[in-house]
This record gives sequence, C-alpha cells and structure tokens, in this order.
Amino acid sequence: MPGQVHDTYVAAIQHDLVDLPDDARRIGVVRRPTSWFHGAVDENVPALGPPEDLLEEATQREEDLKMQGICDDDAQNVAWDEVEFAERYWEYLETEEGSAAVEELVKRVREGEDLVLVCFENTEKKRCHRTILREVLEERLS
Repeated sequence: MPGQVHDTYVAAIQHDLVDLPDDARRIGVVRRPTSWFHGAVDENVPALGPPEDLLEEATQREEDLKMQGICDDDAQNVAWDEVEFAERYWEYLETEEGSAAVEELVKRVREGEDLVLVCFENTEKKRCHRTILREVLEERLS
C-alpha cells in the first residue's frame, strides 16, 4: 500500500499546531536551511528547494516592494507573480537535479512511506513552493 504526502511549515511543527501521522518522515525542502530548521525535520533535500537564482530574484523583488510600503504578505505574493515563481519552479522540477529528487520521493511513497514536506512559509497568507511540489508528487503518483 502506498504512503501519503502531507505538507506543513516548520513553525507549525515547533509549536505543535499540526497533527501529523506519527510514523511520517519529515522532509525539509529548503535550499538554505537554518540550524534550528534541522531540529524540526528528519532530513532536508536541498534539491527540492527553489533554485538559488529564483530565490534571490524573488527575495530582492519582495524587499523592493516592502520599501515601497507594501506589507510583508502582499509583497511576497506580488513578487511571486512578478518573477513567475510558480512557473519557474515547475520548470526547475523538470531539470535533471529537480526531477531526480522528486523521483526519489515518489519511490519512497510508492514503497509505503508517509512523507511530510516541510519549509518555512505559512501558506494561510503566502504562497509556497512546497504546495507546487506536493502537486507534482501527487500527479506522478496517480
């Protein structure tokens, strides 16, 4: 029986705001994890994080928008659209590096492992690459 794919953000784990299956493996999908991030996940797969150039471009645009007086959440979402973050991350997941990392997770789920994709963003107000990654995984598992 195949496993399941879940997703959440690190603060939800740290503050016990999410109910996850006990045996689910917490997989960080962060390109640049902090030291405290490692304590909340079982492993991190940097290849599943957005590529550095995309992260830098989105972060710079978000900072520019904040300097113009746009609030944090709105600035992130506007920057996401302006740099075509979702489209570019999808494309990255089709590259050799991204695809290999995705296929490894697909294999694990097919073998019955429950996985929880973990990154930094609370998706109640901001968009996040892990929701795209989850869609890609679910598509490849179907």
